[in-house]
Amino acid sequence: MHIFITGATGYIGQQLAFKLANSGHTVHALLRNEQKGALLAHPNIILCAGDILDISALLNAMSGCEQVYHLAALASVWNKDPEAFYILNVDGLKNVLDCCLELNIENVLFTSTAGVVGHAENIQPVCELTNTNPKLETLYEKSKVEAESLLKEYNKKGIRGIIVNPSRVYGPGLLTESNGFTRLMKMYIGGHWKIKPCNGKSIGNYVYIDDTINGLISAMEKAKPGERYLLGGINATYNEFFALVDELTGIKRKMYNVPLPIMILMSRIQLFMAEVFGKQPLITPPFVRKYNKHWIVTSAKAERELGYHITPLKEGVAKTLHWLTETSPI
Repeated sequence: MHIFITGATGYIGQQLAFKLANSGHTVHALLRNEQKGALLAHPNIILCAGDILDISALLNAMSGCEQVYHLAALASVWNKDPEAFYILNVDGLKNVLDCCLELNIENVLFTSTAGVVGHAENIQPVCELTNTNPKLETLYEKSKVEAESLLKEYNKKGIRGIIVNPSRVYGPGLLTESNGFTRLMKMYIGGHWKIKPCNGKSIGNYVYIDDTINGLISAMEKAKPGERYLLGGINATYNEFFALVDELTGIKRKMYNVPLPIMILMSRIQLFMAEVFGKQPLITPPFVRKYNKHWIVTSAKAERELGYHITPLKEGVAKTLHWLTETSPI
């Protein structure tokens, strides 16, 4: 079939596009930056110039498609215009949905984030319904919540809108901001990353890229409209994650604990420099507060309803390290 993808030049979007194209489908990939077209070189991928704020470009690119995977988003830690998170993440989705209605495309998958259900209280895993009104730290997460609500409104108009919520995705692929922990692995092995946030004991959820891609496709086939599906992986502390890197590489780098007050101070300085000079910060105070909490996720619903599979952390990290040394020399 013909399938439309936004965000196809991103970390997850690129691999989704190739997976679908290799399965024989024709992928219509929306391309905001034509210079990135080389990232999607495949006989079954059609490059469509435009972006999610351009209605005419969307209609042209989506014409003849039967499914839509909407992955495009502003996922940065900071933007000089705070409203940009809502313009791109909410208004952009609305544009895609309006075009779907005009073109009679029913099947739409929206990629949100596991962060919208909030952090884990008392070391208890969160599921899709754990927190109905969580305290969210970042504009990114807040805009994704609003976008999810918008999608549910369009379900009443005949759209089969599906919501998937990946956690911290890692693995082979583009080393973008969305592939942060693979980037950290590369920096750590090369001796360029030595920071251990707070005491390194905060728990995160790490999902291997292949599981995410397979989860998106399974959700498109099997998910119930309007419901969330957490596409998570393995829960592990920051210390456990990098101890595994040590074990698999034989490299053990010295890492330094950075107490929360110091991290907040450093992030405020980064934010000040960003606001004054426009330089993209590595981290901001909301993200420091976020990563000091536990983000323990259960994907039981996706496993039960979608046949979702989780790769063990050791296996996923081993594959990632192999890819880093073979195709992206450190």
